[in-house]
Formats: sequence, C-alpha cells, structure tokens
Amino acid sequence: MSTLTIAALSTPESITAAALAACRGARRLFVQTGSTPCAAPLAGLPYTTMDDLYEQAEDFDALHARIADRLLDACKEGDVVYAVPGRGMGDADAALSEKAKAKGVALRRLPGAGYAEAALAAAGLGADRYAVCTAGALPAPPDPSAPLAVEEVDTPLRAGDVKLALLEYYPDAHPVLLCRMDEAGAYAPVSLPLYELDRQSGFHATTVLLIPPAELLSLNRFGYGELEAIMHRLRAPGGCLWDREQTHESLKKNLIEECYEVLDAIDTGDDDALCEELGDVLLQCVFHAEIAAEQRRFTGRDVTTGIVRKLIYRHPHIFGTGRADTADAVVTRWEELKKTEKHFETQTEVLRAVPRNLPALMRACKLQKKAAQVGFDWPDAYEAYLKIPEEASELAEAMNEGGNVAEELGDLLFAAVNVARLLHLDPEETLTLASEKFLRRFAAMESLAKEEGRSLEGMPLGDQEMLWQAVKSAENRQK
Repeated sequence: MSTLTIAALSTPESITAAALAACRGARRLFVQTGSTPCAAPLAGLPYTTMDDLYEQAEDFDALHARIADRLLDACKEGDVVYAVPGRGMGDADAALSEKAKAKGVALRRLPGAGYAEAALAAAGLGADRYAVCTAGALPAPPDPSAPLAVEEVDTPLRAGDVKLALLEYYPDAHPVLLCRMDEAGAYAPVSLPLYELDRQSGFHATTVLLIPPAELLSLNRFGYGELEAIMHRLRAPGGCLWDREQTHESLKKNLIEECYEVLDAIDTGDDDALCEELGDVLLQCVFHAEIAAEQRRFTGRDVTTGIVRKLIYRHPHIFGTGRADTADAVVTRWEELKKTEKHFETQTEVLRAVPRNLPALMRACKLQKKAAQVGFDWPDAYEAYLKIPEEASELAEAMNEGGNVAEELGDLLFAAVNVARLLHLDPEETLTLASEKFLRRFAAMESLAKEEGRSLEGMPLGDQEMLWQAVKSAENRQK
C-alpha cells in the first residue's frame, strides 16, 4: 500500500523538522503552489506544483478533486509527499480522504503552525488568546469581545466580504492589524480601521487579519451576548437599584404588557415599532434568565438550548425521517410529539397543561381545541350555535329566579367561543373588533350630539338610542 504524506510547510520560520525531512526524502514531491515564500525551504528540491490546476479549475470543488486525482495517480508508483503552505489541507482534506480510501492509499499527516500563529508572533500578540478561522468560514456570529485571527484574506474581493460581514458586529473604525507576508516569509503587521480593509493592496493566500476585542460601549450593533452582558451589569453590585430589586413575580405584569405592545405594532403595520417592541419582549426573557442564573437555577444558555432542542424534536419532517405534507399535518404531529415529550397519558392532562393565566377567551378556545383532538366536539358551527339560545335561556332563568348567574353567563360565553372556533375565527380578535366598533360608534354618537348642541351626559336613554341608530345607519350606507 502506498502512502501519501501531507506535509504542512507552515512558514519559512516555523516549518517543522518532520515536515522538512519528509519533503527532502520524498520519492515524488508535489507542492500546492510555487508562488509563495512558504516554499523557500524547498529550494533546490525537484517538485511539481498544482498551479496549472488552479488556473484551469472552474470552482474549488473541481480544483480539490483534480488535485486529489493527480496525487493518487502518482501513488500508483510508490509513496508521495504533498507540501501545503500554512497548517494543512483545509477544505480539500475531505475530498482527498474519500478518494484515498477508495483507492487503498494510506494518508499520513504532518501538521504545522498556520499563518495566524506567525502573524501573531510578528505582532507580539499571544496566539493562545486568538480564535483562528479562514476568510471563507467566519464565525457566525463573531464575538466582538473575543480576539479573532482570520487567515487566507487572499484578494481585495475577499477582504471586502470579510469587512462587510464584520461591520455588522464591529464599529466602522475598529482598529485591526493587516499582516502580509514579504518575499522572505516574514510578516509586517499594519494597523488600520476596519472600514479601510478592502482599500489595501498586496493580498495573498498568506495574508492574515488580526482583530482585537472591541469594548462593549464602542459597538454600534449588538447581539444576544451583548444584551446578556448589559443585563448582568445592571443586576450586579453597583448596578441599577431598580433592576436589582426585580423578581420573577414583580416582572410578570411587564412581560404581559410588552407582548400586547408587540400585537399592537403588528396591527398597525409599523416595522420600527415592531422591532422595538420585540426587543422589549426579548429583554424580559433575558431579565428572567439573569435572575434565575443568580439563583443557580438555570441560565440563558439553558433557555436557548431548551427551545432549540424542542424545535428539532418537534420537526422530525425537517431534521429527521418524519413526513408532513400539509400545515395541518405539522400541527397534528406537533401535538402528538408534545404529548409524548411531556409524558401525558390522558387527554385530561393535555387540557390541564393549558395555562390558567391565559386570557379567558383564549384559554376557552384552547381547551375546546384540545378536547376536539379526541373527537369531543360539535359536528359544525351551526350545531354549536344552537347551544347559545339554550344557554341564554338558562341565564335568564338564573337572573329571574336567583340562580348562579355567573356560572350561566360563563356557559353562554363558552358556547359563543365554540361557535367562533368552528367558524375559524379567533374569539379574542373577534371581541377586540367588536370593542373597536363600539368605540368608533360611541365617538360618532357623541360627535353627533355635539353638532346638535347637546351632551350625552343627562340625555334620556331613548334619545341616545336614536343617535346610536343614526350612526349605525350612516355606517351601513357607507358600506
């Protein structure tokens, strides 16, 4: 069996003894490219470059496949060494590994330090503090509070892409270090503001961008991590007195109010308001998570972990082998998985899981839907409607005979919710529209009274009713 050795050239100053020995003792030596200072230690050795394949390839997938084919064809005659600048094969490794296994060629890797380590050393920075990535695989999202080294900033176009991606998280003028390798293989870091990155020249596969951490208050854009950091600061000793006093219980009303403000923003179609109100809801989530973390109960990461796991588990048609051809099938499967996940053995347990703190109409509708899952439901909306006169009659009887008026009125409202549900109408929204209509007509009625030089206060009910009917008639004519 032939062996293909992948030797990392690293940089001229940091190539390992093992990699250099493998290249010098190679029966057949290939080099990724000859147009790099990293190949300087191989001076005088006979080798073949892959530069011609780089010029011919339509894309990187095709390039990696052709390089693998060339190397493995050479392995038919014996062992081969492939010298690669930097730390190793990178994206091409998967294609080569698969093809080598199929052809029975053993792979031996001699890794080395990458460009980032050499650039950091030249800049006098600690390599152990910097996370390393390539320009084509930036962290998503990057953490502005953590130092980052970006390798292979090889063209102005690539530099522009990196700049645009980073400007979403860093200030425009955030100082960065652009490290370009000279002909001798040494790095000379140059400091510049981030927004000027793609205005430079001399980009090469060896070019490295070093990004120091940014101070929180210097940022123009913020992510979930920064929100958590701000909340932690507000709750810490010496933080905001009001924020430090809050508890899960004291914040309950705030969470409900913020959710309703989101609904108002949706109804008005105001994107700016919706963005702001969603932020307020997110703040409440972070607030509760911070309180829980202080009490060693759970953390914000536990919250996000829980919801991600739930989404994956309840979408087997996306993340697994399940199937759902319609939106209704998705909902049905969701409810089945939820029941399994929560270990519900009876439908009563499913109904009891509907929160008591929901608005009454919403809770009634949810309870009816859960009961309908096992067939306990009216056949259609009209059959449900016929229950309303019966409940109204029982309410009248209770009022006349001193019965349980609250109970009978509740039954009437519950029956009305059933009709709304079976008509595919949301009872909360339906009642909200009715309330808005009442407010609109009342305002028009009061305005009409003023036009007549009268006030609703003290006006006989019969006269008020005449004004109300006049407003209704005017609306109907407009319709």
